[in-house]
Amino acid sequence: MAAEGGGKEMNEIKTQFTPREGLYKLLSHSEYSRPNRVPFNSQGSNPVRVSFVNVNDQSGNGDRLCFNVGRELYFYIYKGAADLSKPIDKRIYKGTQPTCHDFNHLTATAESVSLLVGFSAGQVQLIDPIKKETSKLFNEERLIDKSRVTCVKWVPGSESLFLVAHSSGNMYLYNVEHTCGTTAPHYQLLKQGESFAVHTCKSKSTRNPLLKWTVGEGALNEFAFSPDGKFLACVSQDGFLRVFNFDSVELHGTMKSYFGGLLCVCWSPDGKYIVTGGEDDLVTVWSFVDCRVIARGHGHKSWVSVVAFDPYTTSVEESDPMEFSGSDEDFQDLHFGRDRANSTQSRLSKRNSTDSRPVSVTYRFGSVGQDTQLCLWDLTEDILFPHQPLSRARTHTNVMNATSPPAGSGGTNPGSNGNSITTPGNSVPPPLPRSNSLPHSAVSNAGSKSSVMDGAIASGVSKFATLSLHDRKERHHEKDHKRNHSMGHISSKSSDKLNLVTKTKTDPAKTLGTPLCPRMEDVPLLEPLICKKIAHERLTVLIFLEDCIVTACQEGFICTWARPGKVGLLSSQNQANSPSGTVV
Repeated sequence: MAAEGGGKEMNEIKTQFTPREGLYKLLSHSEYSRPNRVPFNSQGSNPVRVSFVNVNDQSGNGDRLCFNVGRELYFYIYKGAADLSKPIDKRIYKGTQPTCHDFNHLTATAESVSLLVGFSAGQVQLIDPIKKETSKLFNEERLIDKSRVTCVKWVPGSESLFLVAHSSGNMYLYNVEHTCGTTAPHYQLLKQGESFAVHTCKSKSTRNPLLKWTVGEGALNEFAFSPDGKFLACVSQDGFLRVFNFDSVELHGTMKSYFGGLLCVCWSPDGKYIVTGGEDDLVTVWSFVDCRVIARGHGHKSWVSVVAFDPYTTSVEESDPMEFSGSDEDFQDLHFGRDRANSTQSRLSKRNSTDSRPVSVTYRFGSVGQDTQLCLWDLTEDILFPHQPLSRARTHTNVMNATSPPAGSGGTNPGSNGNSITTPGNSVPPPLPRSNSLPHSAVSNAGSKSSVMDGAIASGVSKFATLSLHDRKERHHEKDHKRNHSMGHISSKSSDKLNLVTKTKTDPAKTLGTPLCPRMEDVPLLEPLICKKIAHERLTVLIFLEDCIVTACQEGFICTWARPGKVGLLSSQNQANSPSGTVV
């Protein structure tokens, strides 16, 4: 746990913390914020977001930083410190607010960067903050979607394609080279599945949007591409994680939150695991290969707003890797012109064979929430492979243990890296006959590695959704949440009459206790390595860089936390250009 210093009260903001690898320290002159430092009313405004890009200039300081606060958007050179009076670019918008943004890392140079900015009224703007140019405005007349933009990202490996999610529950694929048209688009159904539909745009000439995705019910809060760019993970206000093959538009797997909406999602660096966070105050770890929940983490006292893996602390040593099988067909008839960048991601997308597993595994991820706390978590072998002598299919039997003690009463086993992990029912190695309690359909589904990708829709999802663990009465979670910070935008509904999604109203009482949403005692419960209050306002940003961690809160303060051994290095960079601002 962190070294907290002498006599600090629990509600006092921390300026350092110490997980197993050493001391992280808040740099006293590393804080970005609004230049005038006027007290900012964060209530009712859109979340502060931060985007980074490296322009690979000759000076060695190629990192550039973009963040939004209220109606304002700032662009700075990032050196761990900033002259707040001299942003490279600053924009103030009227009638709408920036909600999210994303750099195109593929095309960024010292002379030009492409930055997408989404807005609360539904528009998307393409700007170049170095040249101080505004290239294009998409959905300008709000004919495509009138709802708030919740997430915007460039399609990995593409210089021109980008994906935009809205609080209407729709996503749209755009091409920067095409126009949006002067009339509302007409759509033609391309593919439809369980709680999703994809349409193409009907027009005589190619126009935006190229595709319209309708996913789930309520707002689509965030999406994230897999490291190899082939899969797309989406989290929605209906509480579902849905993972799609992006090119073939096929559903790979789903997961349901314990309760409430899911607000954030991220992939592990090797693409094997997905972590989500949301209104159940939990972080949930989902296996991409097995399509199941493998662990939950409880440390936050309110909604989890951001989850992110730390690729610089995560260590995976693989033995006998091979490419996982799966559908990778492109739209031959749409000619999107997408070119993947596989150079750095190809090795991350490799999967182990059925009989082999990583030699040593420790995944580090972090989370921040509306409780103003930062949590760091370790996902270790005892969670990933709880029954070492048994086959991979046997890991499914953990959720079948009818005699598991309630959450919190199980044994606490210190992990190999010093973290405490509560693993119900695992204090004694389970006897082999436990596998007999697994329904036959689940055994065959779990044991078929090759069918995980190809049969996710036809068999995997439908079987997982209908499995019954035990003939127990459904119980309702009685936890009463008192929210100090509410987000009113997340309940908006789509009024689009073209949404042909199969409306399957999912009763939470019926999903609880199934592989879609295991009970708390049926999966390992992680405890955070550290859990520290680091801000006065709710936290909205968590980014892991090589020599530091960057966080931001709704008040508009962006803070840099130096990694162990990096304090002196970063501090020396700050001396040449340090602001006179105060520490959060």
